[in-house]
Amino acid sequence: MFSIRRLNDLGTPAEHARLEQVQTLFREAFPDVAEYADTLPEQLGRRHRKRYQIVLMTFETARGRVRGFALAHYHADLAFGYLDYLVGSTSTRAGGGRGGALYEALRDTMKGLGATGMFMDVPPDEPAMVADPARLPSNRARLRFYERYGARPIIGTAYDGPPPLGQTYDPPFLVYDPLDGDEPLDRARARKIVAAILSRKYGWAKSDPYTRRIVASFEDDPVQLRAPRYAKRATAKVADAPVLHLVVSEHHEIHHVRERGYVERPARVTAILDGLRSLTTTTHAAKHRALEAVCAVHDREFVRYLDRMCRKLAPTETLYPYVFPLRRPERKPKDHWVRAGYYCIDTFTPLSQSALAAARGAVDCALTGADLLAAGHSPVYALCRPPGHHAERRVFGGFCYFNNAALAADALASRGRVAFLDIDYHHGNGSQDIFYDRSDVLFVSLHGHPRTSYPYFCGFADERGVGAGEGFNLNVPLREDTDDATYLRALERGLKAIRKFDPAYVVISLGFDIMQGDPTGGFRVTPEGMRGIGAALAGLERPTLFVQEGGYALRNLRRGGHALFDGFCGSLRELE
Repeated sequence: MFSIRRLNDLGTPAEHARLEQVQTLFREAFPDVAEYADTLPEQLGRRHRKRYQIVLMTFETARGRVRGFALAHYHADLAFGYLDYLVGSTSTRAGGGRGGALYEALRDTMKGLGATGMFMDVPPDEPAMVADPARLPSNRARLRFYERYGARPIIGTAYDGPPPLGQTYDPPFLVYDPLDGDEPLDRARARKIVAAILSRKYGWAKSDPYTRRIVASFEDDPVQLRAPRYAKRATAKVADAPVLHLVVSEHHEIHHVRERGYVERPARVTAILDGLRSLTTTTHAAKHRALEAVCAVHDREFVRYLDRMCRKLAPTETLYPYVFPLRRPERKPKDHWVRAGYYCIDTFTPLSQSALAAARGAVDCALTGADLLAAGHSPVYALCRPPGHHAERRVFGGFCYFNNAALAADALASRGRVAFLDIDYHHGNGSQDIFYDRSDVLFVSLHGHPRTSYPYFCGFADERGVGAGEGFNLNVPLREDTDDATYLRALERGLKAIRKFDPAYVVISLGFDIMQGDPTGGFRVTPEGMRGIGAALAGLERPTLFVQEGGYALRNLRRGGHALFDGFCGSLRELE
């Protein structure tokens, strides 16, 4: 797993070490301006004394290795952000997704600081403006990337005109990201911001003729942006398409952990719903359940601890597990604050009042989905947040607190055999743990190989179940570079086992982190691959409940959600 963090100061040796890694990456990525890296310590040191402050976000592995960064500035006097440098990867490995995760985190940070827009200089994608045609593909890729977030070049100005006398370079576009705002950029504000960029970034005095000419060229009011060039058209609704029954976690927004670059955030749900707009859906309200319902698959002592500990915390307080008992876990310390690690598998899943409330809302969502399926509605999509498939009988972790999908599968198992298919990038260790000794629920998981992927300790092919459950657990670990064709072949293996099992119901733990570009995964599944997965799942011709798990690249959530359910519902229509 990974984290995205803001480097605020250099008060500790750890912060110094992080900055040194950023400087090394900077020099490797931008050798022509490598000396700029030497100014970063001084910039961080003076951030409280200027009209603008540095915003440095880092993408770090679980071991604290910096693998990418976003370097920007927030200009408080004019309430705007300026993105200077973005390094999303140190290699060309497909599917890294670091750039997207960093940019999304930077947008959230800028909005939190009060920015109403963010600007950046981006090399042009017009052939006539580029001296070396070999640079065009990368320039187009950058502008395509930013356009996904609504950021487009400002047009009709001299900003991207010929460079000043004596200088030779490809004049950049000034790209504007409204940060999801609806208000257009008015001329007066744009002129002040452009003057500030030219002065603070490039050192041009506001009285210089060059600065005055560029600023005066902003004549449109409001400022005009280039029409979208790379966005694909949305698909129109199909009137006779099967209805997707939707249940959304209530009050999930309250669970928003802002420290440590926590990527399991509320915007994920919004992105998925955006992708479903062109599909035929009907939304159902979640039915509230007592906490006792969680004990159907979770240890009562574990549930009691989470409930009591989260209630003890102040409304804005978070508790991260930090002591883990390798030996004698039954001898628990008196201090409840220390006990968190006795019920957790990692250090990056915090406890809080909001986490408990949101987790209970996700349980309500999944169990309501199971009720709808049992009542004859299909397909059903329980859009749960937080996810749940890493939560075992007596431990939480991996952003998961209670196992939503397992609770739904257990409830349905009282009515008939259940096939439980996990297609999240990370192995559903919690779901396997809960059903490992049962024969009424077949658990099948396709996931990144645990040798290289979280949770590491579980998900190997030789884990087949125990006791009555032996032979009812199928793990299909896959290589990091798995593409559409490879994934669909592996999926067919799982579907063959499900057909043989002949279930009354199918529950699917759905993770969009299998898509290319997710920052936590390594597969190369495309939107068309997701469409194929949806079609293949529909071919089971069984009442099907989808329960949301992972996926942390917002664009993938929008595109992947639409493609998978369009493929599923479209295939159902053909089968009918």
